[in-house]
Amino acid sequence: MDSFPKELEKILDLAVEKDATDVHFSADRPPIIRITGQLTPIDSESPLNGQDIQELAFSILSNEQKEQFLSKKDIDLSFSYKDKARFRVNIYQQLGKISIALRLIPTKIRTIKELNLPDICHEIAKAAQGFFLMVGPAGQGKSTALAAIINEINHTRQDHIVTIEDPVEYLFPQGKCIIDQREVGSDIQGFHRGLREIFRQDPDVIMIGEMRDPETIGSAVTAAETGHLVLTTLHTNTAAQTIDRIIDSFPPHQQGQIRMQLSANILGILSRRLIPCLKGGVINAVELMIANSAIRNLIREGKVHQINMVIETSSEEGMISLNRSLADLVRQKMISLADAEMHTANFSELKGLLKK
Repeated sequence: MDSFPKELEKILDLAVEKDATDVHFSADRPPIIRITGQLTPIDSESPLNGQDIQELAFSILSNEQKEQFLSKKDIDLSFSYKDKARFRVNIYQQLGKISIALRLIPTKIRTIKELNLPDICHEIAKAAQGFFLMVGPAGQGKSTALAAIINEINHTRQDHIVTIEDPVEYLFPQGKCIIDQREVGSDIQGFHRGLREIFRQDPDVIMIGEMRDPETIGSAVTAAETGHLVLTTLHTNTAAQTIDRIIDSFPPHQQGQIRMQLSANILGILSRRLIPCLKGGVINAVELMIANSAIRNLIREGKVHQINMVIETSSEEGMISLNRSLADLVRQKMISLADAEMHTANFSELKGLLKK
């Protein structure tokens, strides 16, 4: 996209300048940006009416995208902006009026070290095959973390990386690897079809933007089983919940097989939370499950409820429980106790760790 309305450019420039994560346009309100997790109205801007927002929305869309939006009432897309950033966009209708949500994607891909991700991510970037998941609620930096791993592969290996995304977020510069980024809707019809076709494209590394259905999950696990490194995301909160979600997405008669495949091929699961840092910005709290023999046995035997205990008692192997991560950040005076309590699923366990 070459040109934007001046009023849109003004807001996008401000978002980049303020290091915002999101921009919102809603009828009868001024534009709103999210900074360090907080929604902040741009008071210097007048409220926008429904017609204003429709004009902004249609200025972003191609004619084909406009037809799709008018038919389905929502659309996902992404675009580059002035070599400053990319934006992932969702345009949707509510109460008969159009709203726009934009997620800012920095042009520079941050490294594993810059994101303060666990060292296991360097090991994943070296793996020849297997299945690694980045999980967490929406807006917690899953795509950013995956991009860091992909970019490390791009600078350290000579492989063919194929991504399937909806929409394409980070644009990877050509490094040592060949990188082909395929966008659902424009380059490929869907995640499952893209994965079916991907085996003919001689990939070494496959990145799936999101696993949304059993067909995609099954194809992803099979891809890992057949000698590929598969990186993907899922909207789950914990490692145990992730395993349950994957297995439960299949009918009962297929669950035994997927349990065996998963136990044999999973490398690990990293769950991220972005929490306001007392020193400014946001900081990682993480849960990390590494697929050792105990974890693989629990998956194979259907004892997923015991995974949390293994994570908690395997810190010497590099595993990290979310509560231990939160407690460490509180002790280091990086986050407040109130924010730690907001993100824990086991308040009494957190309190016990902080007393030690």
